[in-house]
Amino acid sequence: MSKAHTDIKNDGWIKKLPSNFQPYAILMRLDRPIGSWLLFLPGAWSILLASKGFDKLTPYGTYMLFLFAIGAIIMRGAGCAINDFWDRKLDAQVERTKNRPIASGKIAPKDALIFIALLLLIGLAILIQMPKITIITGFISLFFITLYPLMKRWTWWPQAFLGLTINFGALMGWSAITEDLWHLSPFLLYIGAFFWTMGYDTIYAYQDIEDDELAGIKSSARALEQNAIPWIIAFYLILISTILSAGFIASANWPFYALTTLSSFHLFWQLKMWNYKDPESSLKIFKSNRDFGIMIFLACMWS
Repeated sequence: MSKAHTDIKNDGWIKKLPSNFQPYAILMRLDRPIGSWLLFLPGAWSILLASKGFDKLTPYGTYMLFLFAIGAIIMRGAGCAINDFWDRKLDAQVERTKNRPIASGKIAPKDALIFIALLLLIGLAILIQMPKITIITGFISLFFITLYPLMKRWTWWPQAFLGLTINFGALMGWSAITEDLWHLSPFLLYIGAFFWTMGYDTIYAYQDIEDDELAGIKSSARALEQNAIPWIIAFYLILISTILSAGFIASANWPFYALTTLSSFHLFWQLKMWNYKDPESSLKIFKSNRDFGIMIFLACMWS
């Protein structure tokens, strides 16, 4: 693995922060917003689909989009901090992650726990502004957020648990607008986003496949090895099918179906361009999923 392919960059706006703040900003991955995008987008899809498109989005709905965006940054940061706390010894054994703040000793475990508590309090302040059903769903998601980092020790498919964890926004977004979950569409969005995560996080895991084997870390990349492409094609086919079905049940307009179908070409472009043997390629293709998510966001705007 090349030295250039590392989890921590040595330049960028983070270096302009006061030195005491920099490790915490890196711990939250504020310099790498792709995770916040992937957390935010399923919730945004759901908010727009439940609102019947952007033209029918109320000021309240716009405020929910804003809260979901801020909440995604905060809760992604909390999730990364929890992950790095659990994985501090494993991260030290992997080239890409050995310089993370907790693994490298820049942040003491005790200080990390205090910081996690602070982020969760901010997340709570955002959550309690939402309907009761959304608050309950948000609290359920905390169980998954806390346990996810342990999955790579217990199962070859931690990506599946991540899919269950990171996509609660699909349920929360719908309930934030309608104040209930008695509808199939948000669950179809959740299922679709689950398989989206199965695809993109399997691609992401190929960056570390050699180090993970040495450290005893399990992943879908290690489970599939050279056979990932057919599996990811299946994941992405289910993703597109369930999103289209969610729109059909929600009585979406025709632009939703056209834009969703067009977005599927981006997914298969990913697989055509991906070289699973090259960590840089895996990272690039993983990050391109933000573009797919934005395409579905645009489709939901026209629903």
